[in-house]
Amino acid sequence: MNDMTQPVTESAKWRVADIEAIFALPFNDLIFRAQTVHREHFDANTVQLSTLMSIKTGGCSEDCGYCPQAARYSTDVEADLLLDIDTVMTAARAAKEAGATRFCMGAAWRGPKQRDLEPVLAMVKGIKDLGLEACATLGMLKDGQAEQLKVAGLDYYNHNLDTAPEFYGEVITTRTYQDRLDTLERVRGAEINVCCGGIVGMGESRTQRAGLIAQLANLTPQPESVPINMLVQVEGTPLQDTEALDQLEFVRTIAVARIVLSKSYVRLSAGRSAMSEAIQALCFLAGANSIFYGEKLLTTGNPDVQRDRDLLAKLGIQPQGAAACNTCG
Repeated sequence: MNDMTQPVTESAKWRVADIEAIFALPFNDLIFRAQTVHREHFDANTVQLSTLMSIKTGGCSEDCGYCPQAARYSTDVEADLLLDIDTVMTAARAAKEAGATRFCMGAAWRGPKQRDLEPVLAMVKGIKDLGLEACATLGMLKDGQAEQLKVAGLDYYNHNLDTAPEFYGEVITTRTYQDRLDTLERVRGAEINVCCGGIVGMGESRTQRAGLIAQLANLTPQPESVPINMLVQVEGTPLQDTEALDQLEFVRTIAVARIVLSKSYVRLSAGRSAMSEAIQALCFLAGANSIFYGEKLLTTGNPDVQRDRDLLAKLGIQPQGAAACNTCG
């Protein structure tokens, strides 16, 4: 596979310097430009709702500095076995009744063994039978595993780049940037939609945030879905005392992602529970058009369903299905 771990070069479609220049726009100009781009490709007053469930929690062998599921860190997260299919289907039905159109399953594995994958394939089929889109994040995939997920009906595979390649080694040492890119290539090869984003607020610079967006923007094709996570500081993890990112800088990041990843769904993900309604409203204005919807986001809190419904009602934003984009399926 091609080595794509180096920073974006001068010959790339999107240069880091170009994206930094967008970051540096006056706030009003940035938001106006982002909203303009958003309206070219999406209904500005709709949002796609996804529900994420941890189907296998904790005990992960990786050392991701932000993650309470890493076995090597002392956190409140206890390692559990893979949930049974009935438990997952019950949660999926509840998510559909609450208005979600996509059900995402997360498992704390470095990568699934074949014996792990078999029950997940059955879960994917069950979710599809409910009329929901199916998404999974299971870690690194080996040759042939993406094809099995495709046959089962998986619509999206989530595998984040997390941050820019220049900052990656400060956060994770147990897998390389190229490992992540290789899994994304396997997913694309199986013709599964890509959900790929990152985490901000881990101590990175604005240049490094621009570097992450440049990496995402120069994937071919760009990811259909781009989750932007704000670091949730969890006691016991190496990043627990990281200086918090200014929330208006987070809004800027959403706006830049919308401009550069114009046809992608930009999703507010982890960290949303700590955001005021005003900040969330600014994120929607900046072009965010997807949220995780429900009480739990893997191992950290998420705004509850009623709170989300109330906020969307105040803003006049309607839930939508994933097919509302004018240019992507």
